[in-house]
Amino acid sequence: MTIPASATEAQPGEAEGARAESSDAQKLSEVVVRFAGDSGDGMQLTGTQFTNTSALVGNDLSTLPDFPAEIRAPAGTLPGVSAFQVRIADYDIHTPGDVPDVLVAMNPAALKTNLPDLVPGGILILNANEFNKRNLKKARYEVSPLDDSSLEGYRVFQVELTKLTRAALEDLELDNRSRDRCKNFFALGMVYWMFSRPLENTVEWLFSKFKRKTIIAEANVKVLEAGWSYCDITGAFQVRYEVEPAELEPGTYRNINGNSALALGLVAASRRSGLPLFLGSYPITPASTVLHELARYKHYGVTTFQAEDEIAAVCSTIGAAFGGALAVTSTSGPGLALKSEGMNLAVMTELPLVVCDVQRAGPSTGMPTKTEQSDLLQVMFGRNGESPIPVIAPASPADCFDAALEACRMALKYMVPVVYLSDGYLANGAEPWKLPRVEDLPDLRIDFHSSAEDFEPYRRDPGTLARNWAVPGTPGLEHRIGGLEKQELTGDVSYDPGNHERMTELRAQKVERIADDMPELEVFGEASGKLLVLGWGSSLGAITGAVNVAWQQGIRVSRAHLRHLNPLPRNLGEVLSRFERVLLPEMNTGQMALLLRGRFLKDIISLCKVQGKPFDRREVLDKIIELLEEDGQ
Repeated sequence: MTIPASATEAQPGEAEGARAESSDAQKLSEVVVRFAGDSGDGMQLTGTQFTNTSALVGNDLSTLPDFPAEIRAPAGTLPGVSAFQVRIADYDIHTPGDVPDVLVAMNPAALKTNLPDLVPGGILILNANEFNKRNLKKARYEVSPLDDSSLEGYRVFQVELTKLTRAALEDLELDNRSRDRCKNFFALGMVYWMFSRPLENTVEWLFSKFKRKTIIAEANVKVLEAGWSYCDITGAFQVRYEVEPAELEPGTYRNINGNSALALGLVAASRRSGLPLFLGSYPITPASTVLHELARYKHYGVTTFQAEDEIAAVCSTIGAAFGGALAVTSTSGPGLALKSEGMNLAVMTELPLVVCDVQRAGPSTGMPTKTEQSDLLQVMFGRNGESPIPVIAPASPADCFDAALEACRMALKYMVPVVYLSDGYLANGAEPWKLPRVEDLPDLRIDFHSSAEDFEPYRRDPGTLARNWAVPGTPGLEHRIGGLEKQELTGDVSYDPGNHERMTELRAQKVERIADDMPELEVFGEASGKLLVLGWGSSLGAITGAVNVAWQQGIRVSRAHLRHLNPLPRNLGEVLSRFERVLLPEMNTGQMALLLRGRFLKDIISLCKVQGKPFDRREVLDKIIELLEEDGQ
């Protein structure tokens, strides 16, 4: 959406001392705002505050944080740019927006890396103080964009943010470096004024955050109010805008990101199963915040163990599962490679274990802060021998809660290790989450085997094929455990060829039986036709948004989304057969498409993206139109 301009829009410095004439804000259905600056400029914090305030106003929202891949890139350089995009709307939305309507650029590097995304006619707020020769050189500008024609076609507001911030704080005993660190709140105050956001929530947060350093809280509040007053008094912005609350389903909502939702889902699973939660983990981007979040819930029986490496982390988790805990480990692609032997041990011992893989761009260290869906084949096949593991993929930040519960349910009910396959886009992105009622959460209670009479550790439930779960220390239930092949029923070490084949089949059948306990794949739109857009994981938002736009334009297309990746829904093959063509967007080079082609002998059309960025609606919609035009639609 392009923000409408005022016919009498003033330039910075005009109408000095005058207030904006209009008392009524222009109504917008939605807007996309992006804050961009150096990694030390506080863009993530600025964007988060705008997001939280918009959530309190009642808007639906979706966010896209974008962190530098370098731990601390040189200030002012292109690799050091940090950005935070948020889309707010008065209706149900699914993505953080294709392009920003408003770009706040704190330095030349932020402008250069983000300007190509700004919608034509969009609002551009620049910190004019940073456009000096030194910073222009760092950003590889030969000529200042403020002096050439490169910014024509945008509504540009040059604001001396650094100078104005220092002026607002001249009565506080702070050095210029400390004052300059507050300039992001000047920009935030301006955007709050522009979109009619209240200041109170951020003011309250600042005094809570810096309750031991009240001068820092006071400084940021003064600057926030100064940014608001700058817009209100100078007349730089003649028009204010307002996005009204969205009509969401009644209930209590909170703004939540994917990793926080995952952590809460694991705690809820612990409470609903009656088992203590154990997380054995080693910090790795973008999964580290799962460890940080769960460490806050010790009062709910949660134990967090930061191991010395990934191997120790997964092995500690296997030990916890053996001891009767709800056992979880979290990691990303490089760590998953190190955990693979431990995961195979859990397959052989048939212990319930949840492995949370928050994917990032690879291979090797790759781009640690950028998102991707490229671990699918690794989680499916990246272990020695025949070692099938169930895989579930959340589709949105809020869905990370439900997917965590489902992963725990499968692990406990079927006595298997389960992979929860998220990604950096979901982990760091945020949206409103409706708090569920406790009584609506699944009952995950299990019964440990307790009878010593005729005990056999690998005797199975006839329905699920889950083996007995006997807690160590229970009299008469001592049994052998380890990675060598097990004799059926007794669990003794066995090298018998027939037994090995039988146990291999049982482990595979157990995973396949989970499909009997899963919902069938649902198709949205016509049940059959020319084109089905199929997705998995975090592509849901872009696919839903694109298909919704296609429907509005009278284009006949359907969509469906895979949540369970192994086993697949029972009716998937039948669904695929009802459509002439199937389009599958993936943030990899076509891994799920490869699996589906081999499984169902159906030509799956891949739409691949491996840029460290999620799909947007335009990319999916353009491909839909291209395919239907090929068919003469």
